[in-house]
Amino acid sequence: MNKQEYTIQSFSGHLFWDVDKESVSLDKDYKYIINSVLQYGFYTDWEIIVDFYSIEKIAQVAIKNKTLDKKTMAFIALVSNTPTTHFSCYTTKPSTPKHWNF
Repeated sequence: MNKQEYTIQSFSGHLFWDVDKESVSLDKDYKYIINSVLQYGFYTDWEIIVDFYSIEKIAQVAIKNKTLDKKTMAFIALVSNTPTTHFSCYTTKPSTPKHWNF
C-alpha cells in the first residue's frame, strides 16, 4: 500500500477499541499507535507501522516505553540494531512486579 492509503481502519479492530477512531491521526498520534501495535498488534499491524513510520522511528518510541515486555524489546533491539541497555524498560524496574514470569 501507499502511505497515503493507510488509515486507522487499516489496523486490527481490537487495537483502538478504547478511543474514537475518527479522532486518531496517524501523524500526530504516532506514539500511541506504535505502542499499541507493539503491545497488542498482529504481524499485519507491524507491517503497516514499519511501512508508514520506519524502523528508526519505531525504535525511538520503543526506547522510551517503560512498560514494554522483554520479548518485544529484544525484537525491536534486533531489527533496529539498538543495544537493549538503551531501552527504558530494560533500565527501569516496575514498582509492582508481574505476578507471572512470562
